[in-house]
Amino acid sequence: MDLRKLKTLIDLVSESNISELEIAEADGKVRIVKAAGAIAAPMHAAPAVGHSIPGSPTAAPATLPPVAEAKVETGRIIKSPMVGTFYRTASPGADPFVEVGSVVKVGEPVCIIEAMKIMNEIEADSAGTIREILCENGQAVEFGQPLFIVE
Repeated sequence: MDLRKLKTLIDLVSESNISELEIAEADGKVRIVKAAGAIAAPMHAAPAVGHSIPGSPTAAPATLPPVAEAKVETGRIIKSPMVGTFYRTASPGADPFVEVGSVVKVGEPVCIIEAMKIMNEIEADSAGTIREILCENGQAVEFGQPLFIVE
């Protein structure tokens, strides 16, 4: 799907009363979700699984692997604000932003999530010590998926 078509779809969602739009074509699948009071943004782009005719008995929607739920008794969870690829370092071979036991301040970068070829620094939303890192470097993450537990 070309960028002009994607921009048109984003504008359509942002200017209408719909809150979510999903389109699957031979060259890919796009899901656009409009957050309450925010501008619509593409939330998922993945290659199409197969070519099938909608409504046919063999047509099956592409599914993503289930998101692991974190069991947390204490501490705060830093969650993914978007769908993308989780990276612990700024570049290959660099030191990770944080390790288990690292002390973080509010606003300090803890990881990067790549979404649609854009690198987005994710910052700590609370101060504390990293108790657990819940994702592997290079792992695909979902919107709202727990990334870190901070005590």
